[in-house]
Amino acid sequence: MNFLYDKQHIEKLLNSVKINPDKKLAVALAKKDCVSYVHNTAALEGNPMTFPEVQTLLEGITIGGHKLSDEQQILNQNESWEKLIQIVEDNNFNTDKEIFCNLQAIVAKEEAIEWGKFRSAEVNIGGTEFKPPKADQLEEIFQENIEEINHIENPLQKALVFFLFSAVNQFFFDGNKRSSRLMMNGILLENGWNILNIKATNRLEFNKQMIVFYDSQDATKILEYLIEYYKKQ
Repeated sequence: MNFLYDKQHIEKLLNSVKINPDKKLAVALAKKDCVSYVHNTAALEGNPMTFPEVQTLLEGITIGGHKLSDEQQILNQNESWEKLIQIVEDNNFNTDKEIFCNLQAIVAKEEAIEWGKFRSAEVNIGGTEFKPPKADQLEEIFQENIEEINHIENPLQKALVFFLFSAVNQFFFDGNKRSSRLMMNGILLENGWNILNIKATNRLEFNKQMIVFYDSQDATKILEYLIEYYKKQ
């Protein structure tokens, strides 16, 4: 793994998260939470559409006063969420590259330089001096680390570590955090845990925590933040 965290400390925090896994219930709640998830996920990316506007758009009614790209981002996020739910319900979810790329292909369609495959050039992350790996290293990085991630027994730990692993490596030109959160929630749902839905109102603090993570390559603080966030939800 190309980042570190205090595993003993994090495992202690995880032991305080009490949940009775129920896949059917978790999926049902995820479906019900669709509009909220889509709105919050897009808002974390700077999309200006409000919750009522997102709700109206997803009901099939166009919204005036917004860029077409903002509307398309919402529609893509909704489609990718529905696709994830379908994969989980069909018992076909796993953390392989194919599912990851298929979800990103929906998330970033017509938005990224290319979608549905790992990036072919270098990228930067705004707000940090950290440089993600070169494109020709991504395949090896993914294959070398995914087995280690899959051996993590606690579903919440596994989900969060996958999210951070994907975010720090920036496997795609665009839609990295959105695609990573889909995979994160796929891991949770597959194991009967409720989703993690980071609210738009917490965008500033979430972004601050991510920048600290990128700069330090130490995931302890961001894991603390996300575990506590999950517990409050």
